[in-house]
Amino acid sequence: MTGRQKILLLTGASRGIGHATGKRFADAGWRVITVSRQAFSPKCPWLGGPEDHVQLDIGDMAGIDRGIAELRSRLPEGKLDALVNNAGISPKGPGGARLGVLGSDFATWLGVFNVNIFSVALLARGLSDVLTGGGAIVNVTSIAGSRVHPYAGSAYACSKAALAALTREMANEFAPLGIRVNAISPGEIDTAILSPGTREFADREVPMRRLGRPGEVADAIFYLCSEQASYVNGAELHINGGQHV
Repeated sequence: MTGRQKILLLTGASRGIGHATGKRFADAGWRVITVSRQAFSPKCPWLGGPEDHVQLDIGDMAGIDRGIAELRSRLPEGKLDALVNNAGISPKGPGGARLGVLGSDFATWLGVFNVNIFSVALLARGLSDVLTGGGAIVNVTSIAGSRVHPYAGSAYACSKAALAALTREMANEFAPLGIRVNAISPGEIDTAILSPGTREFADREVPMRRLGRPGEVADAIFYLCSEQASYVNGAELHINGGQHV
């Protein structure tokens, strides 16, 4: 690989879609800087490891500026090529029950929106200048943001609908800076945190009659951050086997 090594900043990298995304970029020769409220997971196979991990609770609005400063310090040339906002929370009730409006108090709503929407806007704002001139942002929304979902709760669904709107706003505002902003909207993906019954739901409700694989989502994210997507801006790419049709 010649020239400067490209750098990805990835939130929520320890499992599922985030883990597959980190591996996809690392396999392509990118440096992967990860962000999580947990310490670096030894299960993450890319180079850099703990040295390229920032332990940060992005839902803590009081500490987000400190976290952004720490992330910027990891960029010796002051350049970031891609920001993937994958971290998200979806609180459940007892036994993994879906939380509707009646079951969600203010603390639940605020916690979800802090992680799933407010942190995305603040990270993009704080890192926009290092992304300027060719950078890409990918936000991970959800099929739950556009329809009532049997497992995703009300606060989560509303946060993902807001994230789709934020993606459009950022795409319009950041394009003159040379930053493309897009979203991927996964459906039922085969990860370790599947709600009970999801596999049977996919076999019944998804036209392709199967769950998606994390690697399939990672490939779509990689595409949106690549030169092959150089004129793709403001899109929300559905990755759900036709579940949305």
